[in-house]
Amino acid sequence: MTSVESPIRLAIVDDHKMLLGALTEWIRGAASDIRMVAAVPTWPELLTHSEFPVDVVLLDLDLKDNIPVSLKLSILKTTGVKTVLMSTYSDPAVVREALASGALGYLVKTEDPTMIVEAIRAAYIGESFISHELDIALNATTTGSPKLSAQERRVMALYAAGEPVKSVAYELGISEETAKSYLKRIREKYRASGFDVGTKVALRKRAILDGIILD
Repeated sequence: MTSVESPIRLAIVDDHKMLLGALTEWIRGAASDIRMVAAVPTWPELLTHSEFPVDVVLLDLDLKDNIPVSLKLSILKTTGVKTVLMSTYSDPAVVREALASGALGYLVKTEDPTMIVEAIRAAYIGESFISHELDIALNATTTGSPKLSAQERRVMALYAAGEPVKSVAYELGISEETAKSYLKRIREKYRASGFDVGTKVALRKRAILDGIILD
């Protein structure tokens, strides 16, 4: 842990303002060695903030701004900022891509909030951090599962995690009909591979087995 005399200067970027406020308050009360210097809902607000660059950025992977996360990570790395990504997705492919692009940590928003502080401290000293549960998902090997596109995996992750179709569509910036067509295609692919995921419960079980969501 770093000393209180030289706290870790942290910024959070998340477009869910309620979560942003809750995270800010929680971190302020949970860790005396971390100083919150910015909590903003958009990427441009981070870059133009008077205290930027900071030591560590807790960055929402799912910002709806069409800016590739690889570009954001590259900019942060160039400015000497360490990055921990947060997401609703625990899809191993997404996690691997994020870590390969330069993120030092990856957190799923459903995990224990104490892991946030651990991840921030690890990133500050240049160490990578993922939770034990996510590590298991990354190393899980599945056979016979169909190959889904990145967007199909996102739809499956949100829907299997309990989101209604309308919310899935909103989160991904697509129409409800498009979200339904993705779910139909996902079910068809699984059926063709010998897996019945006709119900939401069955789809959730398959998503857990395939590491798309955490149990």
